[in-house]
Amino acid sequence: MSMRVHVEGIGLWSPQLADFAALHAQLQGTPPPAPAGKPPASTLPANERRRAPESVLLAIEVAGQAVAMSGRAPAELACVFGSAFGDLSITDYMCETLAHAPTELSPTRFHNSVHNAAAGYWTIATGCHAPSSAVCAWHDSTGAGLLEAAAMALADQRPVLFVCSDVAGAGPLAPITRSTQAFGCAFVLAPETSPRTLATLSLQLAPRAATPMDGGALPAAWSEANATAAAALPLLVVLAGRDRHCQMAAAGGLGLEILMENVA
Repeated sequence: MSMRVHVEGIGLWSPQLADFAALHAQLQGTPPPAPAGKPPASTLPANERRRAPESVLLAIEVAGQAVAMSGRAPAELACVFGSAFGDLSITDYMCETLAHAPTELSPTRFHNSVHNAAAGYWTIATGCHAPSSAVCAWHDSTGAGLLEAAAMALADQRPVLFVCSDVAGAGPLAPITRSTQAFGCAFVLAPETSPRTLATLSLQLAPRAATPMDGGALPAAWSEANATAAAALPLLVVLAGRDRHCQMAAAGGLGLEILMENVA
C-alpha cells in the first residue's frame, strides 16, 4: 500500500525548539534560544489556557503553528490527535488519589485526563465541527497517527491536521515511559498539491526496521528524552531538507516508509 500526501503546515515545540524555523536554525549550525516557559497555546482563550494542563497546551501550540503556516481555516480541518501516553502527570495523580482518597478526585483533572482532551479543547476553541479522532499506539503512536491522518485526507479528499505530542513522565510511570521532557509536532496534510504545498510525501507500509532511525544532525538526547520526539524528529529533519527518507514504526512489525518527493 502506498499513499501520496502534501504537507501544507508544520508545527513544533520542545524545551529546545519553539517552532519549525528553530529546527532549521539548529540544522544550519546556529542553535536558537530555548523557548521561555510553557507552550503559549495562543489559540485558546485566556481562561482555558489558565486551566489547561501542559499536555493540552503543548498539543494546541503545535496545532496552531501548523494551521497558521498552512493558511487554512482551523474550523474546516478534520483532525487526528496522537499521544503515546496521554497526560502522565494527571494519570499519576489519579492513580495515587484513587488509592488513598478516592472521594477527593478532582473532576477538572479527571476531565483533562482523557486521551482526546486536546482534541476537545482544539475543536471547541476553533469552532471546528469536522471529524476528529485520538490515536494511541504506545511508541508507535506517531507513525500510526500519521497513517490515520494520511488515509483520512485521501479517502475523504480533504485537508487533515495531524498532531502528536507527549509530556514528561511522573511518579512510578516515569521510568516505565522513559519520557523526561515534552515534545509536540503537527502537520497539515492535503490530498492534492496547491500553492500552499511545502513538500510532497510518499508513504508506504514496509517491514519495520530493526534499528529505529534517529534525528541525525540533532543531539541524541532530544530523541532519547521523549518517544514522540524519537519518532518524529527524523521526519522533521526530512521536511527541513536535510534528508529525503525516513521510516516510522506504525504497528507491530510494520514500518511506514516516508520519502520526500519535493520541497517548495
